Amino acid sequence: MGRILAIDYGSKRVGLAVTDPLQIIATALDTVHSKDVIAYLKTYEAREGIEAFVVGMPKRLDNTDTNATALVQAFVKNLQKNFPSIPLHLHDERFTSAMALQTMIAGGMKKKDRREKANVDKISATIILQSFLEQKK
Repeated sequence: MGRILAIDYGSKRVGLAVTDPLQIIATALDTVHSKDVIAYLKTYEAREGIEAFVVGMPKRLDNTDTNATALVQAFVKNLQKNFPSIPLHLHDERFTSAMALQTMIAGGMKKKDRREKANVDKISATIILQSFLEQKK
């Protein structure tokens, strides 16, 4: 089994999370600038191997597109172009930023660290991945 990599795509930053090789545990990986994410993923894939991508898809409560949906869809096309042999799954990302903030508070993270948006993005990606793994079971 290879790793599953989750992506919380944003116009500035991209939060990444990854499973262990047995696909049991989701762990925050990194936050990279959106313009550097494809190069980062190519390097990571060459080193670790990626079995599948899970991309968080932004939707409103009524399941309509948000302002960010088109941006994520464009990224998904780019990702498929660069990694045509790796399966890609879209996953609902509603509430992940709020859940990430609550997770940081519950984990005792200092307020200064909670303000760091890169931390929110990584944890959001981890929540997306964990949710995907739970649905897969």
